[in-house]
Amino acid sequence: MSDATLLHALILGVVEGLTEFLPVSSTGHLILAGELLGLNDARAKVFEIVIQSGAMLAIVWEYRGRFFRVDPRLWINLAIAFMPAALLGLAFGSAIKEYLFQAVPVALAFVAGGLIILWVEGRERNWRVDSVAEMTWLDALKVGVAQAFALIPGTSRSGATIIGGMLFGLSRRAATEFSFFLAVPTLVAAGAYDGYRNRALFSSADLAPFSVGLGVSFVAALLCVRWLIRYVATHDFKPFAWYRIAFGLVVLLTAYYGWVDWSP
Repeated sequence: MSDATLLHALILGVVEGLTEFLPVSSTGHLILAGELLGLNDARAKVFEIVIQSGAMLAIVWEYRGRFFRVDPRLWINLAIAFMPAALLGLAFGSAIKEYLFQAVPVALAFVAGGLIILWVEGRERNWRVDSVAEMTWLDALKVGVAQAFALIPGTSRSGATIIGGMLFGLSRRAATEFSFFLAVPTLVAAGAYDGYRNRALFSSADLAPFSVGLGVSFVAALLCVRWLIRYVATHDFKPFAWYRIAFGLVVLLTAYYGWVDWSP
């Protein structure tokens, strides 16, 4: 990552931490931020994926009492939910990175995701599952299938799992918490796989930017998670939907009129 200065790493770490667990797409924001900073080569893309591990550690820390308690049902459900995205990611990950990790496809996904959130939030509420402890393996599989759509950058992993969970009968809080938990195996696997596969791109000089990015994303994600749990107790996700739509349209307009050069 030739241009990965500590300042760039700090900016990307903040973006990752603040957006990973909100239904707004952390990957989409990182791609757009990277484009604006001129960080859009292969090394930058790997950096963006690896620093997601910092956000994952925030979940482990915040829910350490539940993660380190023996709970076979939770871990079985997480394993089931993890599989669809893992298998599809292995099969199509390279093609997705080549063709969809660009500003315009991300912006289109922003708008489409916002419209879906508005549709789901506008439906009559009929929750079957009030807490993560009540989820069956089939509920977990459905959420896992929803997460697979997040392979499309700009869709949002948390958005797909939370909104998908709500669509399948989970309460807003249950869907949000399960999305948090599912982030751990998903982000660990993605970061480890991409980091190992592309290890030849990096050297010891990259240790400092990685450390900054991971540390900052941890702190930002921890603050965001604590805020989001309070938020979902009394609010819906419509504001995030309108944000997605507005942000996506701004990117599309700037690309169409040439106000910003979003070319890869």
